Amino acid sequence: MSDGDDDTTELSPESFDERLNEAEAALEAAETEADLDDVEATLDEIDADIESAELPEPDDEDEESIEEELSSRLSDLRDDLESQRGPYAEEAIETLEDAKSTITDTRWTEQGDGEIVAAVESFTDDFNGVLDSSVSVDGEAEDDLTAAIDDAVSTIESAGLDADDDAETIADLIDVADSLADDLDDAEEWDDLETREKLQVQGFYDVLGHYKDYPPELSALKEHEKRGNVEMIALAFDSFQSDFMQEYCIEAFTRMNDDRAYETIEGQAKRRDKGVIKAIGKMAAEEGVEMLVDYVDSDNDPALQKVVFKALGEIGSEEATQPIANKLVTENENVRSAAARALGLLGDTRAVEPLADVLEDDDVDSVRASAAWALRQVGTESALEAAAGYVDDRSYLVQREAELAADFLGEGKSEPEATV
Repeated sequence: MSDGDDDTTELSPESFDERLNEAEAALEAAETEADLDDVEATLDEIDADIESAELPEPDDEDEESIEEELSSRLSDLRDDLESQRGPYAEEAIETLEDAKSTITDTRWTEQGDGEIVAAVESFTDDFNGVLDSSVSVDGEAEDDLTAAIDDAVSTIESAGLDADDDAETIADLIDVADSLADDLDDAEEWDDLETREKLQVQGFYDVLGHYKDYPPELSALKEHEKRGNVEMIALAFDSFQSDFMQEYCIEAFTRMNDDRAYETIEGQAKRRDKGVIKAIGKMAAEEGVEMLVDYVDSDNDPALQKVVFKALGEIGSEEATQPIANKLVTENENVRSAAARALGLLGDTRAVEPLADVLEDDDVDSVRASAAWALRQVGTESALEAAAGYVDDRSYLVQREAELAADFLGEGKSEPEATV
């Protein structure tokens, strides 16, 4: 606690604001780990003083207290401080230990065996270039590969690298370790081969005619997209477990904008596959509206509801307005927020009144902010006026949306550009 005869003055909200401002400035100016340690000590002192201070309580029990606001700001500064620390040699060591586990815990194909040997050999060459060391791979057996990684870890540990003085070297080591991890991820596993065998039987790779390029999956997907082979894109979506590949398939469906794409993935959507439902929204497939509206009442699966709401908003069918508006009063605050944003995407003027009610009455500020955002997207004069009335709101998020709405009104704009 700060010294002083008048603790009330020393521990006032204004004094805490000033001390946090000073800590923030010190954090921005910090150049070394010692500087960051000093800032951390300051934050610890402020934290202890906040706990012991008798700060005013808000008149409205739903409002955030001064202590909560100060603690939130303090937490943000701690996050910023941690992001400025390092890099540390331990990060590279941890990645290398994970790489060892990948090598020993994975069943590789014959091709994969060769690829992991090449990956570790490439790693040792790059590693030696960073630390001017002599780590080597003495064979192609699993034990030889892990022994080389162990030698690299020991070399890092004995180097005594300092986070300030050797920051560039540590960053290079982290990059080299990450490259090894990436190469191992790309190496062929038995599970990969099983998927490829299935795809090969179904003709997925026939568009390539050869396997010169590795891996061939993405090349095949691109070629199928060029040829309009919707069924093959759907086959890949159902087969690959990679988030990247599934995301590519979704993007391909969207770009192709082919009615067959919806017909191909409709079955998966009926199984409530969230990725497929997301794709239907991106495709703006009106054929899916009736099915998705049926999912609006899936209160036992809020995550599904959020995906469904957004998809319906992106499709833009006013058939979804009332079912989604009904969810503005549901118990789950995240669902209420998603419903408000979906109504904003729909842009149906019938949603203005219920959104205005949420903005006025909901007890969660993030939900109210979503309602204000949605009113801006509807963009009529009455919608903007409903949002603009909260420029002095207790919540900064609501204030910001209200200010944007007021700006549109002031500039004579009635249809602001939608942003998500």
